[in-house]
Amino acid sequence: MINLVLFGPPGAGKGTYSEKIVEDFGLIHISTGDLLRKEIAEKTELGMFAKTKMDTGAFVPDDVVIGMINNMLEAHNHAKGFIFDGFPRTVAQAEALDILVKSRNMDITQVIAFEVEEEILIDRILLRGKESGRVDDQNYDTVKKRISVYHEKTAPVKDYYASQNKLCDVRNEGTIDEVYARVKQVLSL
Repeated sequence: MINLVLFGPPGAGKGTYSEKIVEDFGLIHISTGDLLRKEIAEKTELGMFAKTKMDTGAFVPDDVVIGMINNMLEAHNHAKGFIFDGFPRTVAQAEALDILVKSRNMDITQVIAFEVEEEILIDRILLRGKESGRVDDQNYDTVKKRISVYHEKTAPVKDYYASQNKLCDVRNEGTIDEVYARVKQVLSL
């Protein structure tokens, strides 16, 4: 079973490469943003609690997000493995995820950290904002702040997984096919 964490700042390519990995390896893609929207749409207890937090501008507590991930793991208990896209974002979340997967006799097998120059990230996100209409991707200062928050709060997760010998950095430069070849090489190790 492959349980993969895709890690990197906004615009690093996590979603793009998640799609390719799902297609080639048959893994289940878990995006916490998608999970939150699904739980809210289905009006689950966790979803309604998350919605009350989000409606006030507060963060959804880690235990609620972990609960949603657990529901997803349970719903797909015969899967070949999972891709965790954009989660964990903090060391506390990484520790909680490890506890969760271990309780299900699983492990995080690999963490791929996408590395991209900051100005390239900003250009990608601003372009994505124009193409998608996402408001949070259209303002330079907002994008710059999101990248700054990533470096401040999320980057320490790399050290957590590096200490477990699970971290592989992948430089996201070149064409999608060139970068994906590097991703596949990591997954074949």
